[in-house]
Amino acid sequence: MILEYIIITIYSIALILIFIYALAQLNLLFNYISAQKKEDKSLQFDMKNYKEVPFVTIQLPVYNELYVMERLLENIVTLEYPKEKLEIQVLDDSTDESINSTKKQIDQLQKKGVDIQHIHRKNRLGFKAGALKEGLLIAKGEFIAIFDADFLPKKDWLLQTVPYFKDPQVGVVQTRWSHINRNYSILTKIQAFALDAHFTLEQVGRNCKGHFINFNGTAGIWRKECIIDAGNWEGDTLTEDLDLSYRAQLKKWKFKYLEEVRTPAELPVVISAAKSQQFRWNKGGAENFQKMAKRVLFAKNISIKTKIHGLLHLLNSSMFLMIFLVAVLSIPMLYIKNEYEHLRSYFYMISFFIISSVIFFICYWFMFKKSYGSSFKNFFKYTGTFFTFFSIAMGFSLHNSVAVLQGHLGKKSEFIRTPKFNIKNADDSWKENKYMPKKTSLHQLIEGALTLYFAFGMYSAFIVGDQGGDFGLFPFHLMLFFGFGFVFTKSLFSKT
Repeated sequence: MILEYIIITIYSIALILIFIYALAQLNLLFNYISAQKKEDKSLQFDMKNYKEVPFVTIQLPVYNELYVMERLLENIVTLEYPKEKLEIQVLDDSTDESINSTKKQIDQLQKKGVDIQHIHRKNRLGFKAGALKEGLLIAKGEFIAIFDADFLPKKDWLLQTVPYFKDPQVGVVQTRWSHINRNYSILTKIQAFALDAHFTLEQVGRNCKGHFINFNGTAGIWRKECIIDAGNWEGDTLTEDLDLSYRAQLKKWKFKYLEEVRTPAELPVVISAAKSQQFRWNKGGAENFQKMAKRVLFAKNISIKTKIHGLLHLLNSSMFLMIFLVAVLSIPMLYIKNEYEHLRSYFYMISFFIISSVIFFICYWFMFKKSYGSSFKNFFKYTGTFFTFFSIAMGFSLHNSVAVLQGHLGKKSEFIRTPKFNIKNADDSWKENKYMPKKTSLHQLIEGALTLYFAFGMYSAFIVGDQGGDFGLFPFHLMLFFGFGFVFTKSLFSKT
């Protein structure tokens, strides 16, 4: 009976933590709805007055971006801004032939009068954070705009963001991501779905109430003074953007989030690329919880509510570990319920997961209908999208749980870039991309085994107990079977 009680305890704790996180999301929904009724009265520079227009440095941190560098540079030089008040730094840590092609393109741009520098480091010390920090040493701009290699800001991007720095307390202006290849596949659709929720519900819901948000690593602009005052870029976590964001806000710098300013970008089109991105984000989130949680908890200049939201924000990635535990333990719980009559009451803890799922369903629906409308057709489409997303997200839970555990345990790893493909349309191919991984990992084999495990969970629904089976967890196990099966098969397919 000891094993049974251990399983029940772990299962119950994981469900309660997921429920608490869901309640926080519901609070963010209320914040988001109230924010729509407020008029933005922020101070803004008059960009028509040349004297008010500040000097801006654009930083482009890149590493082995053979397929997208030409597109990136062609796009960046079209940004509308006084040329004499704008410089571009290409912070190039590349180790492949892209160095030469990038240099040639930059040489051509320099001949056309563009103020652009090619800064190539021979080592990746500090990874992206190290590159940004080195570029900052010689940056002429009072404000520092940052774009990853797969981002394509619109021509008026600087004119829409820079004005908000008239308020001297604003340290960061962050814009929303949009997706140039949203409809490429199921994988890109569910990534876009998840990111849309983050860039609406979470960023607006926190920012409008003065809670901590994060610079998203790209498509945003920093006040140089804010970076220096917060302690500059540090490369001791895999999410240097989240780290510096929290240090800046603890220093009382304001973050301005612009939901309506959308910056197009390319989503990973193969699951190996999505996995590398997810691993970095989730491990970095756990690393930042270890680094920043005490500072947030014991800060004297922020409210209790902001502390709660901040801690849950830092624990965001750890929810994957809770979901994984609930998933794996759900089959033993099914047998415990039907074998031990006196333990049956504990099974009703599953209601916490059902309520949490309903909360997530409601929150994401509000975000979806704002973009697509609330017709019955759109609700039907949303329902299918939500459960597909939910299933695949659970399918990622093993991979992301490993990342979270490594982050909490302090295991260091290299900053693995997300391969870029320069793909927009369904007929574009990624198969010749030289950055694709070739080996099958142990994680993938375990994901295959878990697919079979949850198939056994569905089978178990028919055979447990003496009342003709127990189908209460059947839909859950079906979603897990689909989610892990999708991740496993796509992982194998991405090798071909």
